[in-house]
Amino acid sequence: IISLIAVAMTFFSLGAPFAGVPEVIAYAGAIMVLFVFVVMMLNLGPASVAQERVWLKPGIWLGPVILAALLLGELLYVLFAHQSGQAIGHTTVDAKAVGISLFGPYLLVVELASMLLLAAAITAFHLGRNEAKEQ
Repeated sequence: IISLIAVAMTFFSLGAPFAGVPEVIAYAGAIMVLFVFVVMMLNLGPASVAQERVWLKPGIWLGPVILAALLLGELLYVLFAHQSGQAIGHTTVDAKAVGISLFGPYLLVVELASMLLLAAAITAFHLGRNEAKEQ
């Protein structure tokens, strides 16, 4: 989660809040919640709980806590350091400019990415069918 928020902070500091907000909402929020639900559904038993306690000693949290504090400091700096509302000396890229870029010179790339995602969704549906599991 911290690495995904770090990517979002990079977008914010470069003046692209339109890319930073979906990064926080979609990736750091929704996808990580899905990961938590998958881990909860696995129910690996007491042996895995004992192994996790050996791996996750209190000293191992020091690095992520320092990184999270640095990211919080960067967030507060970006939000409150500039009175004009702009990020660190750059102009803000609005949603209209992103849309014009995506459906202008990058239209072919956007369409290829959408076809790739459609193929991935069809493949996931095909692999997860009940008939395939019964064989």
